[in-house]
Amino acid sequence: MRDHTVAGASKDGHIQLAGLPPFDPRDPTENAVISRLVGNWHRRAAVKRAEPDVYALFDRDRPDFRDDMIPFRSHPIWQSLSDEMRSRLCSWGWVAYNRNTVLIEQRIANPAFELVIAGEYPGIGGQQLELAVAQAMVDEQYHTLMHINGSAVTRRMRQREFSDRVLPDSHITTIHQQHLDRCGERWERSLTTLAFATVAEISINAYLELLADDQEIQVVNSTTVKLHNRDEYCHASISAEMLKQVYEALPTDRRRFLLDEIVAGLEAFVAPDFTTWETIMAFEGIAGWEKAAAEVREAQTGTHLVQDHSGVHTLLSEMDVLDQVHFGWGERTDRQR
Repeated sequence: MRDHTVAGASKDGHIQLAGLPPFDPRDPTENAVISRLVGNWHRRAAVKRAEPDVYALFDRDRPDFRDDMIPFRSHPIWQSLSDEMRSRLCSWGWVAYNRNTVLIEQRIANPAFELVIAGEYPGIGGQQLELAVAQAMVDEQYHTLMHINGSAVTRRMRQREFSDRVLPDSHITTIHQQHLDRCGERWERSLTTLAFATVAEISINAYLELLADDQEIQVVNSTTVKLHNRDEYCHASISAEMLKQVYEALPTDRRRFLLDEIVAGLEAFVAPDFTTWETIMAFEGIAGWEKAAAEVREAQTGTHLVQDHSGVHTLLSEMDVLDQVHFGWGERTDRQR
């Protein structure tokens, strides 16, 4: 459980401010990102407030996103694009990444935490858990703000709209909603959300680390992700313990349902988001995108964007149920949470 003090410093020099992610005040980019977050709260009362230096740190020559995370990066159509279009698609990639993160927090993680506080799940409860979960919910709201800010900086500095409204729902939130729509009972809906949230909270470190340590993209962007990532290690532990306790309290048939939803959530979380990228290509009017999209789907269906599944693998091993689930784990299953 993270301590939401007004101000404090850890042994490694990271500063904690009122629930914001810990940051290093000696790092100009981390300091600028946090300053922007804090400054936004006062903008209505101080509209002439000077913008934080986050904009001064923006390097127009750096890409906003890793191009190897764009599904059609290896398709010949990529080579046919102008440098300007490739740069624009990288900006779209960053905006879509932020939006996906926000949707996970708002539609999956926080709804599960709300159900915990409401007493929806058997086997868990008590004041300490409620405090930990409530703090996690505050964290998620800050993370949402961080990623919305990340996209706002890109829009301003690239002088293009890159509107979220162009984008469809993200892959994992779409799959989550499909599973909810198939539920006939309240307990099925509750366990579905718990399963998807557990996967998201345990696996999101691997998702964030795709950008957090990247040395080539915008430093502001990688720093935003790095700050978010620091909080999520705590959430993974909370979510893992909650799932263990709920699982132990369930009857056999509901345990089976929960494990099946865990697998469904993991498959959705690690998959490339083809639909989002097809929407972007269509919006940008890229010639031949339909044929390229079909070829990319055929070639990459079943591949994993997020290769590290170790968090969920470890959790299921600790629960002694690994032999009851069927998932293509691959090689990266040995990293401990």
